Amino acid sequence: MNIRSIQGGSTLLLAIHLSMVSGYSDAQEKTLNHDSERSDPTYQGDTKNLVISRTDYAERLQGFWLGQNIANWTGLITEMDRVEAPFYTDEQWQTPDQKNIWGYYGPAPIIDYYFKDQGEVWGADDDTDIEYMYQYLLDQHKTSILTPEQIRDGWLTHIYSNEDAPDGENFLWVSNERAYYLMKDGILPPQTSEPSLNPYYEQIDAQLTTEIFGLFAPARSDIALRMAHLPIRTTAKDHAEWVAEFYVIMHAMASATDPGWSMQKSVMWLADQARQRLPPGSYVADMYDFIKADFESNPNKDNWEATRDRVYERYQKQASAGYQYNQPFDSGINFASSLISLFYGRGELPRTIRIAALCGWDADNPAATWGGLLGFLLKKSGVEAAFGKSNLATHYSILRTRRNFPDYNGKEPGEDRFDLMANRALSIIDRVVIEEMHGHVDLKRNTWLIPRQNPKE
Repeated sequence: MNIRSIQGGSTLLLAIHLSMVSGYSDAQEKTLNHDSERSDPTYQGDTKNLVISRTDYAERLQGFWLGQNIANWTGLITEMDRVEAPFYTDEQWQTPDQKNIWGYYGPAPIIDYYFKDQGEVWGADDDTDIEYMYQYLLDQHKTSILTPEQIRDGWLTHIYSNEDAPDGENFLWVSNERAYYLMKDGILPPQTSEPSLNPYYEQIDAQLTTEIFGLFAPARSDIALRMAHLPIRTTAKDHAEWVAEFYVIMHAMASATDPGWSMQKSVMWLADQARQRLPPGSYVADMYDFIKADFESNPNKDNWEATRDRVYERYQKQASAGYQYNQPFDSGINFASSLISLFYGRGELPRTIRIAALCGWDADNPAATWGGLLGFLLKKSGVEAAFGKSNLATHYSILRTRRNFPDYNGKEPGEDRFDLMANRALSIIDRVVIEEMHGHVDLKRNTWLIPRQNPKE
């Protein structure tokens, strides 16, 4: 699922778009137009640059948002239902939802895929809303790297406190909530994830709020990690930090997969690329190696439950590899759960989401991560085709959980659309390609020319 097709576009309209939306300087606009007017450049045999269509990428970003919302809301049905044995199995798909550990049911009465149809609006949740906020902040500040002050001001402007949230619910938990109140007290990232100040630094928070930085740096995980560093360190350190980086790398390198590969080969390659970031001797590296080996040795690739049960015994019960289970929203146990759904899902979007939703623990988070990544690889049309749907909702309301965002859709405050969200992301990537990658935006062909990453970086 590579992104190398070259599609034409209007040079004039794109130049206007870059000037008005991206806020480029006159010098940058001249550079862009100079790049577009080079003497008939051909990309045949270009070994230094990866060519990515902006038009195609926008469709993939829409697939990211659609896939992530389907998966997020499907996972919310079973979130925290089962955090120890007995767990759900495949047999309980399309059966009545059970109460979670707090005594509540999910957003639907039956454990099944959750859809919104045209005319309806996807509501924000913590798996999508902080990513949305980070995109907004990058766009508003016209920057590729957010400063500690910009992150703090963004959090305090757009996230409720417990004291002023409607109904007392600010949709923050564990490390996110601790970091928020530290910022209210004047502490800046990365200090907000220091163990001496934030005892929740190895909880799940960063791995569900920062994956999108990978998509802002197509095929360049080195740039993506630089962009994501402070947002990750706002809430995570050590193992939770490495897991968040794992997901960022997978999202960045999704643009570099071979066009001839199957979806299964693509996701396995991406996972192996990201595995290199996990430090030797860390429990998250042990989890990756154990789960992958267990998957590969399992003759029945439909029996994901066997690996899940072994993960439960090895890590939660026996505290292997130095992992000490604390809470069902630990970064560690949910990273393990996400790998089970990724490997056994074998690149199939519905199957991956289904396994993630049934696997246990903080089920909506692994589901949302893979829904977004696979949705990006498939594009919006591919997500619809995977579920046999053609009328899925593309409107999104950030105000379900966050505040002080503009109305992009012209209908309701805080309402947006996936295509508009994707187009604004293109402007961010234009800036990243020029300022961070030292690549080119080719206006004539509506493409990015991205210098290939040095394998040592």
